[in-house]
Amino acid sequence: MGIYHFIAIGGIGMSGLAKYLLEDGHTVSGSDIADSKYIKALRDLGANVTIGHKTENVPDNAIVVVSTAIRENNPELIRAKELGLKIYHRSDMLKEIAEQAQAGGKCFIGFSGTHGKTTTSGLCSYVLDKTGLEPSFVDGGIVPELHTNAQHKKGKYFVAELDESDGTIVKYNPDILVINNLEEDHLDFYKNGMSDIVKTFNTAISHSKKVIVNNDNSGVKLLSGDADYVAKNIEYSREGTIFDIYKKDELLTSIKIQLSGVHNVYNTLAVVSALTESGVDINKVKDYFYGFTGMGRRFQKVCELDGIEVYDDYAHHPTEIKATLNAASIKFGKEHIVAVFQPHRYTRLKALWNEFKHAFDEAGRIIVTDVYAASEDKIEGITGEHFASDLRGAEYLSGDMREVAKKLLPSLKKGDIVIGLGAGTITALGKELESLELV
Repeated sequence: MGIYHFIAIGGIGMSGLAKYLLEDGHTVSGSDIADSKYIKALRDLGANVTIGHKTENVPDNAIVVVSTAIRENNPELIRAKELGLKIYHRSDMLKEIAEQAQAGGKCFIGFSGTHGKTTTSGLCSYVLDKTGLEPSFVDGGIVPELHTNAQHKKGKYFVAELDESDGTIVKYNPDILVINNLEEDHLDFYKNGMSDIVKTFNTAISHSKKVIVNNDNSGVKLLSGDADYVAKNIEYSREGTIFDIYKKDELLTSIKIQLSGVHNVYNTLAVVSALTESGVDINKVKDYFYGFTGMGRRFQKVCELDGIEVYDDYAHHPTEIKATLNAASIKFGKEHIVAVFQPHRYTRLKALWNEFKHAFDEAGRIIVTDVYAASEDKIEGITGEHFASDLRGAEYLSGDMREVAKKLLPSLKKGDIVIGLGAGTITALGKELESLELV
C-alpha cells in the first residue's frame, strides 16, 4: 500500500482522489487553507489533514499530489522537492488509479468534453451503483443520491471525469472515451483556440480503445464520422423528459429522465451509449435514470424564500449558461427566471464576450456581478459593470456575494426563480439570501 500527501486536499477533484485511495487501503495525508465538508469526510475515513500549508506537514516517504493551482512557492511543494519525493499532478494520480483498475480487470469509461463531463460521469456512476454493479468512480462533483464524488468498489467498471482544461486528458488510456462536445474554452492554455483543442483530443482518441462522440456538436464534427446512437420523439414537460433511443436505426429503448433541456438528452444518450458499448443491457437498467436529480451545483435547488426558489449552477461558459436557462424556462417559464451571472476569469470573459452576450435569451431578468478572478490579473476594460452595460436589459450589482444578496433581495418577488451562474463565489448566493431573510 502506498503513502500519499495531497497539497490542497479539500478541492472537489483532489478530495475524490484521496477518498478513492483511502477506500483502497492506502495511507493519505493532506493540507488545505480552510476546513470543509470534504475534509471532514476524508478525516472520517482516516486521513490526517492539517489546515494551513507548512513544511512539517509533508511525510518524508510519501508521493506528493498537487493540482495545477499549486504554485512553485508553496512551502510543502518546496519541501517535497528538497526531500526528493515523487510529485504527481492530480492527473498523474488519476492515471495511476485508472491503470490499476484496468490491471484488475475493470472497464475504464472516461467522460470528457467542454461541457457535461461531470453530469455524464455522475449519471453513469449513479446508474451502475443503483443497478448493484458496484462501480468504482472518481467524478468531478458530488452525486447527490450517492452523497460522494468517488468510491472504490469490487465491480468491473471504473468511471472517471477526464479534465481537458490543461491538456492532461492525453495521459489516459480508457477502454471507452466519451466526448460530449468541443468548444473554445480555457484559452489561457489553448493559445491557438480550436485547433489546439482538436489536436489534444485527437491525441486522446489515439490512446483510447473505443470512442463515443456527440456528432451533433460542430466542434466534435472536426474529429469524427457518423452517429450510431440517436434520440428521437423527444417530449419535454415540467415533470421531465421522455424520448426514444435508436441504435443504427433500430429502437434500443425508451427512457424517461426528470432533468430538463436538450443538453440532458445528450448527456443521457452519452451514458446509454457508453453502458451499451461496455456490455450493460440498457433495458435492465433504464428505470434508474429517472432517479438521478443531477450533480451538485448543476441546477441545484439550494433554498426557498417565501415563494422564491434559489438555484445554484456551475455554468460559466456561454453554452452552459444557455443550456441551464433553456432547461429552467421549460420548467418554470422565462418570465420567472432571474439569472445572476458572476463572470469567471477575465481571460474567458474577454475571449467569449460576444458569445456571453447571446447566452441569456431565456432569462426574464439578468444580473451581472463583479468578475471572479480565479487568481488571474485584471484586464483593462473587462469588468462585470462593463459587460452589464453592453448586455441589453442587464443590471450590475457590485461587491462580494453578501453585498450582492443585500442589493438583490428587496427586488425579488414570489414566483421568482433565482439562478446563480458561475464557478466562483456565486455558489454562496443562496446561503446569503437565506441568512438575510432570517434577520
